[in-house]
Amino acid sequence: MLLQHDPFRDLDRLTQQVFGTMSRPSTMPLDAWRDGDDFVVELDLPGIDPDKLDIDVERNVLTIRAERVNHIPDAVNAVASERPWGVFSRQLVLGDSLDTDRVDADYTAGVLRLRIPIAERAKPRKISVSSRDAIAQNDERKSIDA
Repeated sequence: MLLQHDPFRDLDRLTQQVFGTMSRPSTMPLDAWRDGDDFVVELDLPGIDPDKLDIDVERNVLTIRAERVNHIPDAVNAVASERPWGVFSRQLVLGDSLDTDRVDADYTAGVLRLRIPIAERAKPRKISVSSRDAIAQNDERKSIDA
């Protein structure tokens, strides 16, 4: 069997490792939505040890770091190796309407769920309306009654 060297094969392989492919993304896929008074973010992180998860918030930037260890020993001849391993990170810029001091994180069945409460100052509230006309009418009534 004759093997031909393709100089672009290594470039394709590097591009796939950096940017990922549809079947093997290089980033953490996520879903995000508002649920009542919370903003919810779910990220797929299968096979990650919870001790290898690091989540921090600085100002309004939430950073998630996860590490998946390669369990295939170097000495064996691997038949297939399609699962990404290494350190993955993702940053989310959060709006000012979220309370970043009260982020709740839960990691179950390979899914990291973050619940970020909507800040009290961002919630809709009623504004009471006063009228000087109503106050003047009350004063007139009091003077007539007296």
